[in-house]
Formats: sequence, structure tokens, C-alpha cells
Amino acid sequence: MKSITLSWPFWAVLSAAFAALTAIFAKAGVESLNSNMATLIRTVVIVIAAIAFVLITQSWQSPGSISNRSWQFLILSGLATGASWFCYFHALKLGDAARVAPIDKLSVVFVSVFAVLFLGEKLSFPNWIGVGLIATGAILVAWRL
Repeated sequence: MKSITLSWPFWAVLSAAFAALTAIFAKAGVESLNSNMATLIRTVVIVIAAIAFVLITQSWQSPGSISNRSWQFLILSGLATGASWFCYFHALKLGDAARVAPIDKLSVVFVSVFAVLFLGEKLSFPNWIGVGLIATGAILVAWRL
């Protein structure tokens, strides 16, 4: 039997749990601070943690061994991540975490659409219903009457 720690659902659930904590901690941290400065502090912490994780797990790979295509897409991913974080922290500064986070999770809907359009992935009809339900749920959770 395959270990649960080798399965993608295990790591995806952990990612979701840590993302939830990120929203709670960020909202508390940005309360009396400029959102851009808060994003900078978070980014520095992430860089230090990522370096430590690579060293501890002995995952270092020579930068010269990484293909140009990988570099290009990882740089684009980094820029998109940075833009997302700045927008997210600004939204948290202005709004409630319980309303900002669900709208941020519309990224699940965008990923599904982009994966089909740009990566050629296929989603079944039930998958599309799920995407629609995620979009509807995110909007309903964030909606304040």
C-alpha cells in the first residue's frame, strides 16, 4: 500500500490548511502596517524558509542544469506569485479575511479554465459542474447582504 505522504491529495490538503493559516496570520499582521511592507516581510521569510528547505532536503540543483524553458516559466510564475501576494495583502488590508480568501480561491476556477486553454488538459462535464460550484460558493461566502 502506498504511503499517504506520497499521494498528491495529502499534500494538496496540507497546502489548503497552510493557505488558510496564511490568510488568518496575514490579516492579523497587516492590521497596523502598510500592505506592501507586509508583503515584503512575508517574502523575505519565504526566501529564507525555501533556502533552508532545499538545504535540509538536499534538493539543491545547479542553476546551469535548469533548462531555459524552465527558467522562463519559473520567472513568470514568480512574477505572478508576487503580483498575487501584493493584491492579496492589499485586499486583506481593506476587507475581512473571511470575504477576501474565498474570492482569492476563485484561482481554482481560473486554473481549471487556463489548464484547458493553455495546457490542453481535459475536464469532464462533472468537473465543469464542480468548477461552477466552486465559483458560486466563493461568491456566496464573500457576499455580504
